[in-house]
Amino acid sequence: MVYYNLNPNFYIGFGQGKLPGNRQRIISSGEQQFTDRSMVNSTFNIDRDFGLMAYYSNSIGEIAYNLKGAITGGEGRNARASDNGLAYTGRVEVLPFGRFTNSGDFSEGDQIHEPTPKLSVGGGYSFNHKAQRAGGQRGDFLNEQRDIETWYLDAVFKYRGWALYSEYMNRYTENPVTLPPFPLSTGPVHVYNGNGFLSQLSYHFMNDFEIGTRFTKVTPSEAISLYESPMKEYALGVTKYLHKHRVKLQSNLMYQQRESMNDRWVIHFQIELGI
Repeated sequence: MVYYNLNPNFYIGFGQGKLPGNRQRIISSGEQQFTDRSMVNSTFNIDRDFGLMAYYSNSIGEIAYNLKGAITGGEGRNARASDNGLAYTGRVEVLPFGRFTNSGDFSEGDQIHEPTPKLSVGGGYSFNHKAQRAGGQRGDFLNEQRDIETWYLDAVFKYRGWALYSEYMNRYTENPVTLPPFPLSTGPVHVYNGNGFLSQLSYHFMNDFEIGTRFTKVTPSEAISLYESPMKEYALGVTKYLHKHRVKLQSNLMYQQRESMNDRWVIHFQIELGI
């Protein structure tokens, strides 16, 4: 990715990079407070793409805002070929109480212990014209191309060690199930039409321990009910930060529910050694 700064508030990039989609996908994996991103992100995020991206930041009084946009190929990372359909992505962020310390709106948890309340509300939309894959830029290859719409809305709040993060995502395309040409040499491939909701709350203690909780829900549309079923997950996380997010010990306990399947418990443990 090559960037060029036109002025202190506006810069552009050309190459392959993260699209300005949902916040949790934009946040680096090394800045997460759980051992992995949520299943809302894994189901609906638009990931990376190749093309032109633009970023503008400014403020009106104490209210800060960011505008982000991209026009990209729509095929996702490391694509070997492209068609004549492009992807168009836009995102807006509003920070009514001013900017977070050290860009804390893109780092999970409140290790800084923000002395005053900080809030960022973001949202956007992506339209992938003639998408070849089930998730637009990612997923299985479809039997037929589809126009895919993705909406996302998120918010992060931090104050004195408390951090609250919530996110909503929705994906839609007409006729989400694609069938192979006759004779049927392969099975149907579907776009995951539906929506997801995530909310996580945490508190960071002064001794660099953190306790976090997360609730996640993913709901498919009726059009793909033969292939997908609703899912819920409840998670409890404990983290010990040894050097902020760069070096940390993390453990998560999760309870997962999925219709027509047995519930299950999952335990994760992770040692992060970042650079």
